[in-house]
Amino acid sequence: MSLHALAAVHCRLRQFGDAIAALERSIRAPDAGRGTEHALAIFSGYMHLGDTYGLMGRHPESLQAYHTALDLQKKAVGDRDPGVAQTCRYLAEAHLQNLEFDEAEAMCLELLQIHAHIGRPGSVEEAADRRLMALICGGKGQHDVALEYLVLASMSLIQSNGHDLEVAAVEASIGDTYVALGRFDDAVFAYQKALTVFKSARGEDHASVASIYVSLADLYLRTGKNRECRTYCETALKLFTKNEGLIQGSRIPRQQQALDEIISGLTEIAALYGALDEPERAIQLLGSVLDAIEPAAQYNLGQQSAVAAIEAQMGILYYVLGKFGEALVTFKSAVMKIKAASPDQACLPEKKMVFLGLLLNQMGLACVELYEIVDAGECFQEARSLLEQACGIDHPDTIDVSMNLAATYDALGRLDEAIILLQSIIKIKEEKLGVGCEEIESERKRLNELIKERSRQVNPKP
Repeated sequence: MSLHALAAVHCRLRQFGDAIAALERSIRAPDAGRGTEHALAIFSGYMHLGDTYGLMGRHPESLQAYHTALDLQKKAVGDRDPGVAQTCRYLAEAHLQNLEFDEAEAMCLELLQIHAHIGRPGSVEEAADRRLMALICGGKGQHDVALEYLVLASMSLIQSNGHDLEVAAVEASIGDTYVALGRFDDAVFAYQKALTVFKSARGEDHASVASIYVSLADLYLRTGKNRECRTYCETALKLFTKNEGLIQGSRIPRQQQALDEIISGLTEIAALYGALDEPERAIQLLGSVLDAIEPAAQYNLGQQSAVAAIEAQMGILYYVLGKFGEALVTFKSAVMKIKAASPDQACLPEKKMVFLGLLLNQMGLACVELYEIVDAGECFQEARSLLEQACGIDHPDTIDVSMNLAATYDALGRLDEAIILLQSIIKIKEEKLGVGCEEIESERKRLNELIKERSRQVNPKP
């Protein structure tokens, strides 16, 4: 255990290499063949190793360490031990955070099977894990399945008695799922049930109450009720500010959970203000969020992706306002953080690869507005490579980026490359939409213009 403590000290000092060295020594010291105690000591070392890799943003190595730990634990205590359930839950959450939904689902299914085996169906723990499974299914777009898991979780908690707050949290998730399914009246009812409990148990000024107001604001925006959306945004913002003073002073709340809830709420409110055509206010809110989380993120490279996502949102708002210089600076910072957190882009999960590709495309557009055409071309090339790998060459996002790249080649005088790329785009569109589609006509005209221009360059008139 002394090696684990030493590794923790190294992590606090950001001496991650030394922390890993200490943990690797802790793994080698015990002998799994000498009994359960030694095997579990090795298990603990691998779990700490996974946490350390996570702090460094090296997610593939982190997950590999966790899975090795799980295998060791199963061999030591059996597949259906409650401790194995805790590790499966930890792994499911780690995969979910990394947007690896299939892997997260597999871990969560194993977790629920353990609940059934040890005879604790309907327990509070099982309800929490069903809610986790619902979150995973929602991430996969399987909202009907997510709703089933949430209803079962709610029923279990109600039968257990004394878990009103947990029931309210599930009701809020049910409301979110109804919104995803387009069942808005059902969503309002679920949100109101959660709101009543949170107000009664935690007080009308609590951050949980504010979070429900944010959810209602989003719902009303979706249904075209902008006035109601803005009202709920204002109410939620006042509560968040009253709770922790984040807007004026960027003071860190005493509890991390409170900070996470406020950060999530403010980020969502900023997105809503952006949709309500108030980009300046959205940028102000996002700046407050960054002030709150950046100091902690400096010591956790794994959190850099969260900072990058907020910067990307700010960059888009700057772009909408025509502040292309500010947009480019913000996009560059976001791209740098994503790459630092995941140095091997080939190992990025598909959704993160898509996010980086779209971010690079937006960065390229900002470069175009600033007449930095060479830099724009480099952004579009990298974006196209990532989107081809993640989505395929015929995906609409890939095609859009390819069109931007072709236009950049044209602007740079690289006509041969522009012609080849435009021909490829037209062929893909013809296969998907048909040769006679009007949408392709403008691309054909542009291609013909490029071919004529290239011909004039090769065969100039005397």
